[in-house]
Amino acid sequence: MTTSACAFDLDHYAELLACAKEGGYRFADFGQGPEPGDLFLRHDVDLSLDAAVRLAEVEAAAGVSAWYFLMRDSVFYNLGSDEGSEAIARLRGLGHRLGCHLVFPDTQLDERLGPVVAWHNPDPDYMSAELEDGINVMSTRYFSPKTYRSDSNQRWRHGCPHEDLRRGAFPWLQLLTHPEIWVYEGETMGQTMGSMLEAEKQRRLEQLRADRIDLS
Repeated sequence: MTTSACAFDLDHYAELLACAKEGGYRFADFGQGPEPGDLFLRHDVDLSLDAAVRLAEVEAAAGVSAWYFLMRDSVFYNLGSDEGSEAIARLRGLGHRLGCHLVFPDTQLDERLGPVVAWHNPDPDYMSAELEDGINVMSTRYFSPKTYRSDSNQRWRHGCPHEDLRRGAFPWLQLLTHPEIWVYEGETMGQTMGSMLEAEKQRRLEQLRADRIDLS
């Protein structure tokens, strides 16, 4: 296949998925494996439920299932709102699995999301700690620097993995991406966050109008 430049956009994300399929990877579940050929496709939803749903739709169109880790007490979104409930239902309806995105030392699970946990901004001293009642996706079972790639802050530390996925170079892989980085436009993290905030502004204005707020 011909792969385009490694932009952080939905077109290249779809190519990443296609490369993984070409490389023979299976989209695996935490709680099983890892086995040779497993790809644990993980998304930490730090900022935007809308971005999560849009990325999930791209994956569903490609016949791919992923893990979405949602924050119970986020300052950016509210799982208890209608928007939150609709996002949870939509993600599950598209065939994806949900987990808890927690801030250490909070280990309280959310029954809406299940027992699989990904820490938010973890420090090395607890990152791989085993959980008494749940599964830590960064435990030694699922994490090794050689079989882990992340797009944190819109940078691939070891380069975009599309070519290694296409060649089947990883024995197995946990691939972490953040939906807002791929959904909103920007060549840097700052530009992308600016795009996200502009979209959020428009969404908030629509909510104000729906609440009969006079914006004249």
